[in-house]
Amino acid sequence: MSHVDGDGRAQMVDVTDKDVTDRRATAEGVLICAAETLVLVREGRTPKGAVVATAELAGIMAAKRTPDLIPLCHPLPLTKVAVTIEPDEALPGFRVSAEVRTKGPTGVEMEALTAVSTACLTLFDMLKAVDRGMTIGGIRVTAKAGGRSGDWQA
Repeated sequence: MSHVDGDGRAQMVDVTDKDVTDRRATAEGVLICAAETLVLVREGRTPKGAVVATAELAGIMAAKRTPDLIPLCHPLPLTKVAVTIEPDEALPGFRVSAEVRTKGPTGVEMEALTAVSTACLTLFDMLKAVDRGMTIGGIRVTAKAGGRSGDWQA
């Protein structure tokens, strides 16, 4: 399978003949911030309000829009998107994770990565007024299940 045809033109991979199976992918990432920023979020004293809830919602919404953002990504009927953001004093910052599920002919790794990335970006946007030194990193697929290639875990 390739995203390029014999003439070098972009093409969406044909998944017509692939089996429809249960598909699941998880991803993770982190936003590192100042310890003081974490305190502001925990105490609900950030200028932009409900930072974590908004970022979790943004991640869910983004997963649903993945084919609009990533060229040649198949639109899929997602059956589950869950985004969880947990504060972590040891970083200091936030651990962001996503789980995406579907029944379809292709996987949902891109949707899980898009959910995590957008949740991290939303955290950054909502906190940049109080912390300009934040960093986003470690975004990766942590597991996938279903399909011809079987299950995989980082």
